[in-house]
Amino acid sequence: MLTFHSELTKLRRARTELDGGLLVTPYECPERVELVLARVLESGLGEVREPAEHGLAPVLAIHDRDYVEFLENCWDDWVAAGRKGEAIAWVWPTRTMPGRVIPEHIDGRLGHYALGADTSICEGTFEAAMASKDVALSAVDHVLATGQPAFGLCRPPGHHAAIDQFGGYCFFNNAAIAAQRALAAGRSRVAVLDIDFHHGNGTQQIFYARDDVLFLSLHGDPRHCFPHFLGHADETGEGSGEGFTVNYPMAPGTGYATWVTALEDAKTRIVEAGCELLVVSLGVDAYEHDPISAFRLASDDFTDVGLRLGQLGLPTVFLLEGGYAVEEIGINAVKVLSGFDGVG
Repeated sequence: MLTFHSELTKLRRARTELDGGLLVTPYECPERVELVLARVLESGLGEVREPAEHGLAPVLAIHDRDYVEFLENCWDDWVAAGRKGEAIAWVWPTRTMPGRVIPEHIDGRLGHYALGADTSICEGTFEAAMASKDVALSAVDHVLATGQPAFGLCRPPGHHAAIDQFGGYCFFNNAAIAAQRALAAGRSRVAVLDIDFHHGNGTQQIFYARDDVLFLSLHGDPRHCFPHFLGHADETGEGSGEGFTVNYPMAPGTGYATWVTALEDAKTRIVEAGCELLVVSLGVDAYEHDPISAFRLASDDFTDVGLRLGQLGLPTVFLLEGGYAVEEIGINAVKVLSGFDGVG
């Protein structure tokens, strides 16, 4: 399986993340890329290729232009305001302050565009996000051109990024950008299957009223797990998109037997919907020893995940999402990919 990777994805090296009331070193870090890449090379999965540059047009097909311009300029605006640390939102529109007017001050704009205070913006963030979407686009272009699967080693991840909000380490929604690319290339319906432990709130929001993308997410119950405010089972789409969002929230401590039952149901729905291409938001933080997740999948379970996804027989692109601060991120990601190729 071909892997796409860019060293530019490492340009974002944030120093601060708000976690449990403390400012800690972020779990999402450049070392994650190094761990996955090393395992790809050690396993003989296939060639690693540089992505092509694709510019902003595919981003603007998904994301709001003002939001994209905010991300491009945020760090410079933050520094120009005399700030010494990293750019972190600390005030938001709320139920009692609806935020009808976007503020001009950088603090207000951060709050307008941020999902939460977990994700800081630092030097290199925009450049890394641009490289990450180039990885995703090059991977899906390969699948579209050849019918062969591909892996996009995306970093930063993308599935929490909404049309005009960042958070959960995500800035551009790589999976949504890839799905839109496939539709523009003539596919009538695309499935985005999100197997990250955390709900893909951004992907859901982007496609919620559309019937050309079937979005399915297996994740920790938002009553207990980040991002908390989206991902319930009764969220099924609206308008023409009714029935094209499928959520499988599961309790903390869920093991593989329960999890894989949800996966099989998702596969059935993908077939029934007549999807012509599969985008897998490949988070491997459902792993039992992941530091910020709460499922109990064993490492060998990920091989079986890949085997089961291969049974769909669809052109498939895998895009890296979560999996944090554990050596096994590379092992588990490659187990999925090798299982899909039938060599697990």
